[in-house]
Amino acid sequence: MREVDGKMRKIIIVKNIEMTIVIIFLMSIIVMLLSSDRVNAGSYDGQDLALAILTNHSTLISSSYIDSDLSGHRQAVVLSSLGIMSPTYGSTFALFSTGIAGDNPVTTNGNNPGDERGTWFAAGGKNAYPRDYATLTMTLQVPAYMHYIYYDLQFFSAEYPEWVGSIYNDKLTITVDSPSKGTSEYIFDINSGYFVLDSNGITGTGFDVFAQSGNPEEVDWVDTIPRIPGADAGASDLVPIGGLLHPVSPHEQITVTIDIRDTGDNVLDSAAFIDNLMFSGYANTEMVARKTAQDKNGGDLECGDIIKYVVTISNTGTADQQNNIGNEFEDDIPDNTTYVPGSITSTSGTIDYNVVENKITWDGSIPSESSVSLTFEVTVNSSLSNNALISNQGNIYWDSNENGTNDKIELTDDPHTDDDIDQDGDGYTNDDDPTNLYVVAFEQPQTVTENFSDDAAGEKATQFYLERKWFETGNSSVGSIFEVASSYHYSTDQSFKTKLRSSGNLQYWNYSFSNLESDIEWWEIFFKCGNVSEESDLYLDFKNSIGNSIAKIKFEYVQMGTEPPTDYVLELYYWDYGTGWNRLYSDFSGGYLYNSWYKLRIEKNGIDNIDYSLNRTGKGLVDFKTGNRFSSSFSDLTSIIWSNTKNPVVCPMFFWDEHKIGLRNE
Repeated sequence: MREVDGKMRKIIIVKNIEMTIVIIFLMSIIVMLLSSDRVNAGSYDGQDLALAILTNHSTLISSSYIDSDLSGHRQAVVLSSLGIMSPTYGSTFALFSTGIAGDNPVTTNGNNPGDERGTWFAAGGKNAYPRDYATLTMTLQVPAYMHYIYYDLQFFSAEYPEWVGSIYNDKLTITVDSPSKGTSEYIFDINSGYFVLDSNGITGTGFDVFAQSGNPEEVDWVDTIPRIPGADAGASDLVPIGGLLHPVSPHEQITVTIDIRDTGDNVLDSAAFIDNLMFSGYANTEMVARKTAQDKNGGDLECGDIIKYVVTISNTGTADQQNNIGNEFEDDIPDNTTYVPGSITSTSGTIDYNVVENKITWDGSIPSESSVSLTFEVTVNSSLSNNALISNQGNIYWDSNENGTNDKIELTDDPHTDDDIDQDGDGYTNDDDPTNLYVVAFEQPQTVTENFSDDAAGEKATQFYLERKWFETGNSSVGSIFEVASSYHYSTDQSFKTKLRSSGNLQYWNYSFSNLESDIEWWEIFFKCGNVSEESDLYLDFKNSIGNSIAKIKFEYVQMGTEPPTDYVLELYYWDYGTGWNRLYSDFSGGYLYNSWYKLRIEKNGIDNIDYSLNRTGKGLVDFKTGNRFSSSFSDLTSIIWSNTKNPVVCPMFFWDEHKIGLRNE
């Protein structure tokens, strides 16, 4: 009986253990689900953000991130570039925002990321509490011999410039909690001394926005079209916070918190670039100068373009840089360029152009934890070869030991990498200089050709020369065929097929010879046609930019009464301003254009005349005429209008190939 009781007790114990395991398992699932819900509600571990900005990944123990966006953590992002932003160490940086952080440019009534009527996430809208926020918290292990931690940052805000000094001053707060040194905190907003750039100097960041009214006062509709005045956002310079280092001790664990949040409302967005977070054994108090170059003409840098240089000199230390004897900054005008008179500006001090030494000089003081911004412009010299290099760096002269003498020299954008290495294989070793610009010298062509070989069959045709579009056709419409054809061609892979009726729409070939910086001298094309069974015609009306006719060509089918059912044969005419329609003859009987490939050429002849020539494949020149031009210049060709005055049941089809234009260069 005792044995039975013992077995029963064992069974009961085992069942109790099994029940306990089941309960623990169910509880763990509930905890995981609750934890998962919390993670989805605006937070995650943030490890990708931490690794993007840390120079030494082995120092990271743990991290967490939370923001007010409950649907996807869009307030922080890891990027490799964004407009003027690029990593200061490694290949990535982190961007934190009170709105949406990312590479979408702001547009009128848009949300990303600098729009003054932009994103808010907190429930309740633009005036809700709490304000929008994004916070990354990292626990780091301080390496041996390290006593400081510092980082690079740049702050962008749509609150600048009109809300400086107001309650609308979104805050970036970086806090370091050290068990041995206590808590140190750095706060940045639009009132900080480093805030020296406006929309013109932060291209491509999403904060390069301008008030549509031209007046940035109050909340305004904005877009990315530059206006002077009208810049409606701004930024600090990208500087290391050398004079505001956070003290730590070797071997301890510290907590670093990066927090950005709205102040005053949830509408006016701001963002913070953070990178190069690292430990140091000493306090870094050196001056920093950065220089950017912008082609004001846009597109490729070409001869005659104007380059705008912006130099920002930052005093990252706790002591003022005094105006000592000699210049505090000098910058030679780059080779291959010429200084634009009167283009120099500075936010403080004295800037000058030294005409004898062909250089920009600046003289002045820079208070601690502040910056000065300098600008000047140059014109790219003419007759430069393609890929000519325009590059230089300026020199900043400063006092490193506070004895009243400028004893230290720094280059603008002192490279992180060895200048003896050609990183991108372009033949130059100073790849990391952000002011390097290469000239694209456009060489005007003597002729351009459209042979339709690189166009999609069944679609319209376009043609480029050195990425400049000079030719484009219309599309097929109801009742017509006007498209690239692969089924039939002359000597190239494809041709262009036309089949027009009067019931269809007019069709167009459009030209943009101004993109080639040239005028047209002659026009020619290969074409093929054959006999048909009923009357039809085809008109080509050559037009200038204001719609006046330059020349006209007519293809007309006439009945010969022989070889039915295809007893309609083709005649070719050109319009003479004095005598009307004049015929061009082939070498076939009657001068008709029987089934064959022909080449038609129209060429300017002096001021008042146009030459017309007709060639047939295998035969050569078969006819040549000179006619009076219309009142408009042949050089101004911008389009050809294609039409048909008939509506045949069986419409004739033409194939066009090897279309060439002869050009006159200015």
